[in-house]
Amino acid sequence: MCVYGLTKKFPSSEIYGLVSQMRRSAISIPSNIAEGRRRGTRKDYLQFLRIAYGSGAELETQLLIAGKLSFGEKTDYTNAEKLLDEIMRMLNIMVGKLQLLPILDSKAKKLTSYKLQAN
Repeated sequence: MCVYGLTKKFPSSEIYGLVSQMRRSAISIPSNIAEGRRRGTRKDYLQFLRIAYGSGAELETQLLIAGKLSFGEKTDYTNAEKLLDEIMRMLNIMVGKLQLLPILDSKAKKLTSYKLQAN
C-alpha cells in the first residue's frame, strides 16, 4: 500500500508508465509468495519466492528512477525503500532456509539435503 500512496503523487503523464509498473511490481511480490505456497511442493515454492524477489528488484530500480525524476516526497521514498529492504531480506532468508531443509529421498529411504542452484 506504500507504493500506491507514493504513486498517487506522480504526474498524470506517468499513469500508464512508471505508476503502472511500480504498482504491478509491488502487487507481484505477495501474489507470487501466495501462489508458490499453494502449489504444494517445495520446488515450486522456492521458484515463486525467487520470482517475488525479482519483482522486488524491479520495484527497487523503479523507486530509484522515480526518485531521480523527483516524483513525490523524499520521506515517502525512504519509507518505501525501508519496507522493501525488509521484505527482500525476509525473502532471502526464506529461500536460504528452504534450500537447506532436508528432504526424504524416496529411492534411498534416507534424508538428504536439498539445495537448488541459484539462478
